[in-house]
Amino acid sequence: MSDTVLVTGHAGGLGGGVVGVLEEAGWTVAGLDQAEADLLDAADAQRAIGHVEGLAAVVHLVGGFTSGPKVHETEPEDFARMLDLNVKTTFNVARAAVPALLDRGGGSFVAVSAQAAQRPFPGAAGYLSAKAAVLTFVRALDADYGKEGIRANAILPSMIDTPANRAAMPDSDASGWTSPRRIGEVIRFLISSESSPVRGAAIPV
Repeated sequence: MSDTVLVTGHAGGLGGGVVGVLEEAGWTVAGLDQAEADLLDAADAQRAIGHVEGLAAVVHLVGGFTSGPKVHETEPEDFARMLDLNVKTTFNVARAAVPALLDRGGGSFVAVSAQAAQRPFPGAAGYLSAKAAVLTFVRALDADYGKEGIRANAILPSMIDTPANRAAMPDSDASGWTSPRRIGEVIRFLISSESSPVRGAAIPV
């Protein structure tokens, strides 16, 4: 049986392209979305991920985005929501998956940060703070488990060419946007043995 990669958010605009690339590369994909588990609930994440057999890699695509008001106009609950969707879910998934990866002697964990976390734009303090925290959390995973064979890395997309983004920005020039499949190719590399020296990296896509 081939190794299994867990892909959270597999049914989203990014997930479809990523899953297609990984399946073509021979991975068995275990998808996890809201229908299967509430990743904001640590116990639910533990239950769902505990049922995945042959877990060798984790690709965490779940997150959230919002923008508009500046800091003094941002509601505290909106700021907290960005932290929950982006950081808390990453923690819950990693916490649930790491024991299985350790049991097999190592594996890969890939999370999604954002280029904007390093080059902020106005009106998105919650989102930017959350994505910066995701990047730091990935590096914390590397510090904790890198020597035990778990390779944690983050991808940093700019604008992803999804139907939702095209609908939200119909007048934008999408020629420079990155397709989900191209992002999937980078993820495929990061969870493969080809990238074995790559740990704790922040990779723009």
